[in-house]
Amino acid sequence: MNIQQFIKQNREEWKQLEQYITMLGKNKRSLTGKDIDQFNRLYQKSAQHLSYSHTYFPDEDVTDYLNELVAKAHNLLYKDQVSSFRQIRTFFGTTFIGLLLEQWKAVIVAMVLFAVGALAAFLSVLDDPLNLYSLLPERIAQSVNPEQLDTNTGSVDASLMSATIMTNNIQVAFLAFAGGITFGILTVYIMVSNGIMVGALAGLFWNYGNSYEFWAYIVPHGVIELTAIFIAGGAGLLMGYKLFAPGAFSRGFQLKRQAKRSVQLLLGTIPLFIIAGIIEGFITPASLSLETKYAVALLTLAGLILYVASGKILLRKNNTKATLHS
Repeated sequence: MNIQQFIKQNREEWKQLEQYITMLGKNKRSLTGKDIDQFNRLYQKSAQHLSYSHTYFPDEDVTDYLNELVAKAHNLLYKDQVSSFRQIRTFFGTTFIGLLLEQWKAVIVAMVLFAVGALAAFLSVLDDPLNLYSLLPERIAQSVNPEQLDTNTGSVDASLMSATIMTNNIQVAFLAFAGGITFGILTVYIMVSNGIMVGALAGLFWNYGNSYEFWAYIVPHGVIELTAIFIAGGAGLLMGYKLFAPGAFSRGFQLKRQAKRSVQLLLGTIPLFIIAGIIEGFITPASLSLETKYAVALLTLAGLILYVASGKILLRKNNTKATLHS
């Protein structure tokens, strides 16, 4: 049986299970005993379909779709209604990490696009510092003093700066995500243009021998901030790719499905932007040694790695339990 036959033969039952999941999620009391039995039967069959799909179509969209469908049905069958706090903990503890691990290739592509823009701009400004004015907005280019990098002037409201930076970064991430609706074209532009901005500034400070100081003011918040932007960009790129190459499903279906997953990825980056904003507003302009600021960057990197690793372990345990139940 090929994938088209597999989907055509079982699509109606999957749709029925989706309807039951929606009904159970809204009001369990509206279902009769017969409905519950039918729901359980559809869940068991879909679990079998998932096993078959994992074996014969491991890299196809239908496998991801069935994995989500069976997981939702399993949660309704074997878990009690959870509190809002537990739902939030579950989302950031496993759901977000699971989506990130599934779509890491798109995140890497977003990072590469950023790196390409940064490298091109760096080399351009390295060749001629005046190229900075053609690469960056005039307001930004004229405000940079490459001979002195000291934001500890005492005239900056750290709380206001933190909130402003955090809001700006979330807006960039949202645009990168929403750019997926343009088949990813806008997302590509945002990732490359942001890379150009960082690369051009890095090239300028390199010319003046202040690279060490420059990066000390970038990396403390930049590790988390750029990671979050890459995740949002990856979400937008993947949505654009699914619209461009929908596979066995319609573009409308892919847009609905991938948009939901991409929104979840975007929501998962909000705490990262909050942390980055706090660091950028309070630690970056503080009168700390450059070495201390680099140490903060290493701590944030270690924290990110630990967060993803612990989420992966929890996710593996949950998947094992779900497999045993099904």
